Amino acid sequence: MPATTNLRRPGDAPGPGIHSPEAGPLAQTLPPADVFAALGSDPGGLPVAEVAARAVRYGANELPRVARRAPWRQLAAQFTDLFAVVLMVASAITFLAWGLQRPRDSGTLQLAVAILGVVLLNAVIGFVQEYSAERTAETLQAMVPHACRVLRGGERREVPVRELVPGDVVLLEAGDAVPADCRLVEAYDLSVNNAALTGESDAVTRTAEAVAAGPVLQARNAVFMGTDVVVGSAKAVVCATGAATEFGRIFRLAAAAPRQRTPLQRQVAVMARRVAVAALVTGAVLFAVRLPTGQSLVSSFVFALGVMVALVPEGLPATLSVSLAVGVRRMARRHALVKKLLAVEALGSTTVVCTDKTGTLTEAEMTVVAVWAGGVTHAVSGVGYTPEGEVSGDGQVHELLRVAALCSDARLVPPSDRRGWRVLGDTTEGALLVAAAKAGLDPVSEEAAAPRTADYPFDPVRKMMSVVCAEPGDGHRAYVKGAPHELLARCSGVDWQGASRPLTDDTRAAVAAAADELAGQGLRVLGVAARTVSGPRPAQGEAENGLTLLGLVGMLDPPRPEVSAAVAACRSAGIRIVMVTGDHPLTAEAVARRVGIVREARPTVVTGDRLDAMDGKDLDRLLAQSGELLLCRVSPEHKMRVVTAFQRRGEVVAVTGDGANDSPALKHADIGVAMGTSGTDVAREAAVMVLLDDSFASIAVAVRLGRSVYQNIRKFLVYLFSHNIAELVPILAATFVGFPLVPISAVQILAIDLGSDVLPALALGTEPPEPDVMERPPRSREERLFSGHVVRRFLFLGTIQAIGVCAVFFWRVNSAGIPYSAFTADNPVYREAITMTQAGIVVSQFFNALAVRTERQSVLRAGLFSNPLLLAAGALGIALMAAISYAPFLQAVFHTAPLSPADWAVLACLGLLLLLAEETRKWRLRRREAAAEEGAHR
Repeated sequence: MPATTNLRRPGDAPGPGIHSPEAGPLAQTLPPADVFAALGSDPGGLPVAEVAARAVRYGANELPRVARRAPWRQLAAQFTDLFAVVLMVASAITFLAWGLQRPRDSGTLQLAVAILGVVLLNAVIGFVQEYSAERTAETLQAMVPHACRVLRGGERREVPVRELVPGDVVLLEAGDAVPADCRLVEAYDLSVNNAALTGESDAVTRTAEAVAAGPVLQARNAVFMGTDVVVGSAKAVVCATGAATEFGRIFRLAAAAPRQRTPLQRQVAVMARRVAVAALVTGAVLFAVRLPTGQSLVSSFVFALGVMVALVPEGLPATLSVSLAVGVRRMARRHALVKKLLAVEALGSTTVVCTDKTGTLTEAEMTVVAVWAGGVTHAVSGVGYTPEGEVSGDGQVHELLRVAALCSDARLVPPSDRRGWRVLGDTTEGALLVAAAKAGLDPVSEEAAAPRTADYPFDPVRKMMSVVCAEPGDGHRAYVKGAPHELLARCSGVDWQGASRPLTDDTRAAVAAAADELAGQGLRVLGVAARTVSGPRPAQGEAENGLTLLGLVGMLDPPRPEVSAAVAACRSAGIRIVMVTGDHPLTAEAVARRVGIVREARPTVVTGDRLDAMDGKDLDRLLAQSGELLLCRVSPEHKMRVVTAFQRRGEVVAVTGDGANDSPALKHADIGVAMGTSGTDVAREAAVMVLLDDSFASIAVAVRLGRSVYQNIRKFLVYLFSHNIAELVPILAATFVGFPLVPISAVQILAIDLGSDVLPALALGTEPPEPDVMERPPRSREERLFSGHVVRRFLFLGTIQAIGVCAVFFWRVNSAGIPYSAFTADNPVYREAITMTQAGIVVSQFFNALAVRTERQSVLRAGLFSNPLLLAAGALGIALMAAISYAPFLQAVFHTAPLSPADWAVLACLGLLLLLAEETRKWRLRRREAAAEEGAHR
């Protein structure tokens, strides 16, 4: 076997491969024929046994994982959060105050311990969520396919990228991400984007020929991991994998960069800090008010400190993260992989979806159903990729299908591993191979009989591809397939009923009419043409002009059955759907009507040529029209321009894409959505969401779940801040009426935070979407999380709670029949009163959690028992309250007293009144909306 000293083990120092200065003369300067021996490979690829041996020697072709912090370090990091530091300082000061007290008050010690308890609870929640999020991200990323095409043992195969080894022969096409560092041995019009390595966004050409020795990244006959193929195709030999690649070197430098928080998280953090400032001000006011009443300095300070700590929304960041993570997991279960937490929330405000047709709205299993040749349309039977069916017609049809198969790069893969027939490569080309097989042709044998000597890959400007094949006894012939009208413009003759004749104006009109007729039936139409050329590598201009048209092929990609309902849901949600496709306008309109995107008699159909003729103002006027819009025969550049124009109008745009050229639009869109199955690696990398099933229905589901995530965040904001009002108002009321003691102690407040605050708020984050969530208009881009609606709602609910707990406290205090000044902390009635206050807040919070589950819909219609986690969290809080009331050792800690069944009944009535008030508000809101809608229809 040839020497392999140029190949390196991941992590080794550079050897004499093309990445080291010594390798320049060895690899860069060698002609393609000598590269295989120099790199220990073979033109047919490595034998399977050698692949296994090298896999053991060099390891997996994957970048080194960033060293994860040990669990104990992750837990320790939770104590460095701003709120955690504040709470720990407060606890330390409370401990110090307890040490200075004479005599020492056990209540002060209990407060210090309770504050530490809050810190520990938040740390545990944050640690569990972070640890779980890491595992979830790893699991979800594994769901996205990452594969490449190789030659092994002379056979073309598709293998996972991580299984590549040095010496593998890789096949590259436009849209592919380069899976490893490679030396090119064949290159056909190859251009790559090296932005990931060099920062230069312009595509650079590559060649397989020898070049002069020089810097590694400037080697024009090498391609590198992390870059992507923009145009052309190539064959290359892997030189380095994993950490030994140039990209691996850069990755190690960047891997330790800190992760940035999302704008939503920053907005919540700012809000929490402002609330903390308000709590500090409130505590200072209470300290100033209590000090002149005869309370000691230490006791007044400890009391104010406890109130300030209790009013800080400690669990808010953790609750936010849980809600977003729940949304990510729910979307993953519905085949939508979200790569950024921010995208979960942003989906809820989407106003425009620019969607592809093929594979997103349709099945992406193209099936040839008609062949037009010599003025006659021939039927093709069978569905899908299974090569079973019949092709009507004579030898002219067979020749057309043979040429179409030779002008294809796809491969038809037989059933294996519980998978049926499938296509490796472009689905349109796969349909041509299947049709050729139905006609009795063997595409593999035909390719061997007429070997390819040159090819000119498809690009969206020419809208065609061509190959040159060596035909036995017939010299070299160019075979071309592409968009009918573009191909027809390059033809000078036509094969008509077995004879070639000049393409007259009448014949040209007949061919165009036939193409339009097939497209009008919802078929995707390709033209097929041929000509004899001067040699094995003619110029592209020679190969693609002066052609003889062989005929047309019409194929159908049936709409996905679930798409129509998803389109209807998006319409109800106020989301505009714009089809952006490279297909013929008639084909696009036919599919759009089938799935419900088009319902009007005459939608606005704009082609790429018309877009080119529009300036910015014309495009703005076009997009401002409210009618149905189809953009056809467009390029990725057109898609990028349309997305930018929509965003100028203030729209929140989601864009689907699958090709490498779609990556600019995917990155620029508010929500870039790539295809997980048919999409290229480059598109998946540029997008923030990947559809694992490639279906438009998954976009609609993701929007629905994104809206519910935002709603759930608002719900637990209302829940958290309304009970803070219920805790604060009784203290203020008691202070200003001259009651010498507090209606609820700081330790009791912290117990509420621990027992009936965080867990129900977390449960609210798992609340399923409301039934009418897709019947509301998209949320405004300018709407803030802490909006006027949220503030009004928690003030409404918090005021009702505060009135209730104040009423039960003073009712119980006044039942003693003694002046306020006569009350002491050991008075049994006072202990019963503060127990009633605490229990009143806990019970009302249980009903409050039920009330905030929905914003408009009655909770009775939503189902009282439809969120068992919320019920369990509320029941746990009430059980803890009961233990505080009845357990002697907890009575000593919280200075509480046993409550009678009548007391619990009174508190339950207060909670029911809260629920009834909120249900009444929702009922009035629904009536107003119904009246407004009725008035709008008049």
